[in-house]
Amino acid sequence: MLAEASGVHYHVCHVSTAESVRVIRDAKRAGIHVTCEVSPHHLLLTDEDIVHDDPQLKMNPPLRAPRDRAALLAGVLDGTIDMVATDHAPHTRADKKGSMATAAFGITGLETAFAVLYTQLVQPRILTLGQLVDLMSTKPAQLFNLPGAGQLKVGAPADLAVFDLAHPAVIDGNQMLSKAQNSPFIGWPVVGTTLLTLVGGRVAYRKED
Repeated sequence: MLAEASGVHYHVCHVSTAESVRVIRDAKRAGIHVTCEVSPHHLLLTDEDIVHDDPQLKMNPPLRAPRDRAALLAGVLDGTIDMVATDHAPHTRADKKGSMATAAFGITGLETAFAVLYTQLVQPRILTLGQLVDLMSTKPAQLFNLPGAGQLKVGAPADLAVFDLAHPAVIDGNQMLSKAQNSPFIGWPVVGTTLLTLVGGRVAYRKED
């Protein structure tokens, strides 16, 4: 309502419920300047995946019901949800040790986001590769007016990621380069591991053979 009254751009972080998707969809139809994002873990996991006391599944917002996950995916497919954001929240082993009641909220996401989404959504043909790239790169750059970002063209910043779409792999926490390995996706079989990243034309990461 404040965005409607003022005309400002209102961005909703980490949408996780069916009700939020409905409200945002209605706001967009009413011409309100609202955008939103969803995390990979809310697109792929639900509270039914919490089968024992596992702090790796503790995040904020929490995992929701299967109906919420279905609504999130529908929101991605119909354009209500504009982009994917990892909500990357690294924690030490001590922070995530013990019970869900006492462990810190949050999981890592930067190193696993593309691979898990490509494997779970693109390979089954729920999304196209182009749609996934739009959600993770092109649309965020457009909606937040980031000059030269999210596109491949002469003169644009060479901020690139190269992924292996041919060979399967398993997400291994011991091979993560983040200072934390708090991820529920460790052990998942995936296609789409990162081979190379460039930042401003400089190699930031290159996978060793």
